[in-house]
Amino acid sequence: MTADSFAFSPSIYHRRRMQEIHPALTFDPADPTGWQRRLRARFKILLGYDPPVQRIPLSPKTRWKQSFQTGTVEKIVFHSEPGVDVPAYVCLPARAKPPYRFFICLQGHSTGMHNSIGVAIDDETRPIKVAGDRNFAIGCMRRGIAALCIEQRSFGERREKIQQQASSHPCHDAVMQAIQLGTTLGAERVFDVDRGIDYLAARGDCDMKRIGIMGNSGGGTVTIFAAALLPRIAVAMPSCSFCTYRDSIMQIYHCGDNYVPGIARWAESADVLGLFAPRPVVIVAGKSDPIFPLCGVRKAYADLRRIYRAFGAEDQCKLVVGRGGHRFYAAAAWRTMNPPH
Repeated sequence: MTADSFAFSPSIYHRRRMQEIHPALTFDPADPTGWQRRLRARFKILLGYDPPVQRIPLSPKTRWKQSFQTGTVEKIVFHSEPGVDVPAYVCLPARAKPPYRFFICLQGHSTGMHNSIGVAIDDETRPIKVAGDRNFAIGCMRRGIAALCIEQRSFGERREKIQQQASSHPCHDAVMQAIQLGTTLGAERVFDVDRGIDYLAARGDCDMKRIGIMGNSGGGTVTIFAAALLPRIAVAMPSCSFCTYRDSIMQIYHCGDNYVPGIARWAESADVLGLFAPRPVVIVAGKSDPIFPLCGVRKAYADLRRIYRAFGAEDQCKLVVGRGGHRFYAAAAWRTMNPPH
């Protein structure tokens, strides 16, 4: 008998467990609103999302401001919580007037938020080409939409810089340390989004009823988490991040920031995003995305549509499938988000 015939790989056991699990708080069509209330409370606990009652002053400071063909971009830094400073770009479109419709833009595992405005990370006056339509803020401004581009924890300028023997993977140390403290990196990133919304409210030029959020990959994951938990978000556009857990993060290697401790016992991905119903959501996927397979995306989307149907809002839940892989598909996504009248 060879070693290959033994069940040595841990994934064999984990996949069997996933097949046996029946999530305790999967969607309940008999009581959609009550179901949302129960699952949201449980999801906060699992994610470790416990924002402080008293929030510190944002104290935003401007680093620089420059004009682009599509509008103006101001780089700021604001305080999120003690020991946490958040760099961000505030992007105002040339062909719109306040109050602005804002989208919060979140990059995934990349060199950072500089991609959202199409400039070099080491020289923000130098334009660069950004692959995969990830220049989110440029896309917003071209459409008359303002953008707040937040640098997520562990990405770009917020990569770990002081820890000795830090992991080569940008998120690993932060993921493990957050778990040790009883929270998750995902929860910490969601709180930065919430503080970003506080900043927009303080500006006075934001239409607070029309705040959107978007992101690709790791940015899409936080888009989903934030949509599930933050009531001030009006529309969401997660890209290459929505798929059944069984077909994606429990089958294929992913960064630890995708995982929520114990979530499989309570809910699937459609249930989590279903907490956003009946608010509009446009899900973006790639036909050949290797880490969020389209078969799992379609399964999760069918379940999400059932949730939206129960809220009488099936037309507010849409799916865009691009012809390529793990990237954003701007033209189709925005056309679906803002259909011509």
